Amino acid sequence: MGMTEPKKTSRGGRKARHRARAAGPANPCPPGQPGGQYKPLDERGLREIYDTALRLLSELGMGEVPDRLARDLVRHGAEQGADDRVRIPQSLVEAAIAGAAKQFPLYGRDPARDIMVGGRAVHFGTGGAAVQTLDLETGRYRPSTLRDLADFTRLQDRLENVSWFTRCCVATDVEDVFELDVNTVFALLQNTTKPVATSFTVAESVAPIVQMLDIAQGGEGMFSERPFVKAHISPVISPMRFGEDAVDVVYECIAHNIPISNITAAQSGATAPATPAGFLAQSLAETLASLVMVHVIKPGHPMVFSNWPLVIDLRSGAFSGGGGETALMNAASAQLSNWLGLPSGVACSMTDAKAPDAQYGVEKAMTALAAGLAGGNLVYESSGMMAALLGASFEAFVLDNEMLGSVYRVLRGVEVTPEALGFDAICDSVLGEGHFLGSAQTHAAMERDYLYPALADRDTPREWEDKGALDMRTRAKHTAQQILSEHHPAYLTPDVVANLRARFPIRL
Repeated sequence: MGMTEPKKTSRGGRKARHRARAAGPANPCPPGQPGGQYKPLDERGLREIYDTALRLLSELGMGEVPDRLARDLVRHGAEQGADDRVRIPQSLVEAAIAGAAKQFPLYGRDPARDIMVGGRAVHFGTGGAAVQTLDLETGRYRPSTLRDLADFTRLQDRLENVSWFTRCCVATDVEDVFELDVNTVFALLQNTTKPVATSFTVAESVAPIVQMLDIAQGGEGMFSERPFVKAHISPVISPMRFGEDAVDVVYECIAHNIPISNITAAQSGATAPATPAGFLAQSLAETLASLVMVHVIKPGHPMVFSNWPLVIDLRSGAFSGGGGETALMNAASAQLSNWLGLPSGVACSMTDAKAPDAQYGVEKAMTALAAGLAGGNLVYESSGMMAALLGASFEAFVLDNEMLGSVYRVLRGVEVTPEALGFDAICDSVLGEGHFLGSAQTHAAMERDYLYPALADRDTPREWEDKGALDMRTRAKHTAQQILSEHHPAYLTPDVVANLRARFPIRL
């Protein structure tokens, strides 16, 4: 009775299993894997760099300190000299470190996409302000547009190894400063529910944009209860001085409960010493000055300690986003931040290559892996950025997503358990079939321990040729085109969009 039906079910089940196997199992190493295995500095080096940073702050001090900030610093024990430099004593620095938020969430509009910053968890995300986009169709660079920003946002929304999204390009077709800030945030809101970050050109943009975020969340004050947008600010200008406009933005962001990344972006041999140790000491002092600033405004306000060592090619003075020095110094920066117990942010995977080529792959993977192994809690610039941050690329986002999956696999490491060691399984295979291909241990490991690439080619040369002999850039281009043709999220409801359009100069 019904003899054919079980056959159909069996055949269908077998085909389904083959399809599932071809697609690969669930991601065995999602974002948030632990870092800290790579330690480029020994204990003496850490201590001497820190001590030099403390001396720089207490003896040289910070220049061009805005009046409001100077008053707050002095009120907490700093001293303003006759030369107007504000000197920050070791006791105030140590109070700021002790009072800093050591771990805090970066919220997504979808709670399932929240991430926790701090501890040993490593998350890769984006950053940058590219003024050019590598056109997906022509393969040539052109000025970045607001539409590019929206497209980059919805593309990365589908990339699981990108933990958060910061605007990766500047909409050069929006000239008005306020309209640029407003439309950047709108593009983020409409096209992703991951944690996002943006920059405020001027402090006056903050309050209106918080109104936008309240509307998106459903009412006044709703955003501050669960702030899902982080601000990227550079309040310190190397060497050793504050920037007034950025300091004003810090005050406004703290007033509206916006988490911040205070970014130090010194450049070796230009705005900081060319020696790695001297660079790290000055850059650490500058980032500590940002932390002290937050401390005297609002102790414990969520701040990512974003000490980003940037490198220039000393032969030409050109900024260099790739190379061994970038990998080394950002890894050392992450180690320093973690040693101090502060949530660390570094910048890696920002290749100098102009196209996704061999240079691209070498520089991206080397710097990203070093930053992850060193335990950078948030690794910025790690997706989509090219041409030493001057350009962003759609296919690069797809390539980087796969590369970052492999980095997370390295960070996960090797679990040593009786089951994993499998003494009995080894004996059974040696005395039985003579191989491990069909063993239960192999099947379990396939699902648990291995990451299967979607883009990297593992076919034989003949199979590769039969499928069109496509290189990885071409495969990534096709993937990006497919995602952009299919994925059109509208995370804001029509009523919210209409409300925002009525109140703000929305262009998208």
